[in-house]
Amino acid sequence: MLDVSRLRVLVAVARTGSVTAAAKELHYSQPSVSHHLARLEAETGAKLVQRVGRGIRLTDAGRTLAERGAEILGRLDAAESELSAHVGLDQGRVRLAAFPSALGTFVPRAASLLAERHPGLRVSLTEAEPPEAVRMLRAGYVDVAVIFRYDPGAEEDDVRARRLLDEPSHLVTAKDSGPDLAAYADAEWIAGCDRCRQHLLEMCERAGFSPRVSFTTDDFVAVQALVAAGLGVTALPALALEAARNPDVRTVVLPDSTRYVLAATYGEPPEPPATAALLDALVESTGAGVHSLTVSS
Repeated sequence: MLDVSRLRVLVAVARTGSVTAAAKELHYSQPSVSHHLARLEAETGAKLVQRVGRGIRLTDAGRTLAERGAEILGRLDAAESELSAHVGLDQGRVRLAAFPSALGTFVPRAASLLAERHPGLRVSLTEAEPPEAVRMLRAGYVDVAVIFRYDPGAEEDDVRARRLLDEPSHLVTAKDSGPDLAAYADAEWIAGCDRCRQHLLEMCERAGFSPRVSFTTDDFVAVQALVAAGLGVTALPALALEAARNPDVRTVVLPDSTRYVLAATYGEPPEPPATAALLDALVESTGAGVHSLTVSS
């Protein structure tokens, strides 16, 4: 039988990359972390870590156990959360992962609503782009994942999604312009995360050109600063502009550029009470239903 505490130590070492960082994350001493690893090796009969210079790295067996251990710990944490929720909303816990512009806009409103209605309910928030948020959801690290899609018909296996809002993309430039992407076929372009970059490439392809991407960053504040400095143009979703707006850029809504924002859960219904309460708060914080979000230019 594997010791859960020692398994948690191995997972922390795999996630952080060192004994020192794992000790800091777990609030253990470094010798204590090393002791737990040694005991786990004795329990499993396998070499899990090896020394490299002044540090360590996981062996193949260590990586395999850490990956499975992360899934096990996630499910244990999820079970604890669900049991707490059944005790009562005023004594439970609910965990949410969301992409940055959602965390910068409607997620705090939802958390505030939840705190007002259920003061004893603990809410934890984690920043994660949609692919990572869905992985966390499936592993049991979070109860709800706020994600986005550009294809409203796309679905994740075993993941149920509630649509929160529709938001268009905006062409972002240093000077006033129209929504004609083709007018910027010869411009330098600034791209964002992998999904947003792919969406930009597809929009430009429909406009008849392939953009020359000179800068890439998923920091929407930095993107706008680059545009304001005259270093290129970009396309940003409405939430990014609502979260942080550079006064020196100009924006115009792009046609046929909708991004769909959803709240995803995993597992069979009904939702645990705390999860259901969070979903209701998210819907209310985005305007009590699906709507089109726009920002002024």
